[in-house]
Amino acid sequence: MTISDLISGLHKNDKSVKKQLFDTYYSPLFAIVIRYSKNQAQATEIFNTGFNNCLQKLQRQKNNSQIDLDVFFEKEIIKECIAFIKNIRSEYYVASTVYATNKENKNYDLFETAEIIDFQTIDSDILIKAIQQLVPSQRLIFNLQIIDGCTQEEAAQLLEASEQTVKSNLEKARFNLQKNIEKCLKEAKYEQSF
Repeated sequence: MTISDLISGLHKNDKSVKKQLFDTYYSPLFAIVIRYSKNQAQATEIFNTGFNNCLQKLQRQKNNSQIDLDVFFEKEIIKECIAFIKNIRSEYYVASTVYATNKENKNYDLFETAEIIDFQTIDSDILIKAIQQLVPSQRLIFNLQIIDGCTQEEAAQLLEASEQTVKSNLEKARFNLQKNIEKCLKEAKYEQSF
């Protein structure tokens, strides 16, 4: 089916066309959404809203023969992820709040157990879990720049932030991701011991 046929089917509200697009794009788009969200429930909510918005934007397209659907859906779903997470103001801004801890639990040597991690050998479930544990601003920037390949300027424009903010959050995200991976690997080893 051509792109023109798909879009004309969307104009006619053809459920088989919607199902075909859903079946084609669910897996790759949900893989993107799960990286941007903090859990499965949030990912499902973002995906449902984002996919419906994508279908509506496709219906409004006038010059539909030159659309690359793969690129269109990927860019639109990333924009939806960013908008959704930024709209959860309480999570986005409060996530960096520092909580007091017991003096016995304080450890100021952040690199005490730092190991060199070979990212090629890490299980994808552990990597996704570690990314999801990043605070929202760091999770957005890490996904945009490291995984999706946006430049610092593009990421700043998408997030409506300064390039310095993007750079700072990316550095924090890399550091915290390392710590999250170490923590997730320890948890996985602990769970395997039982």
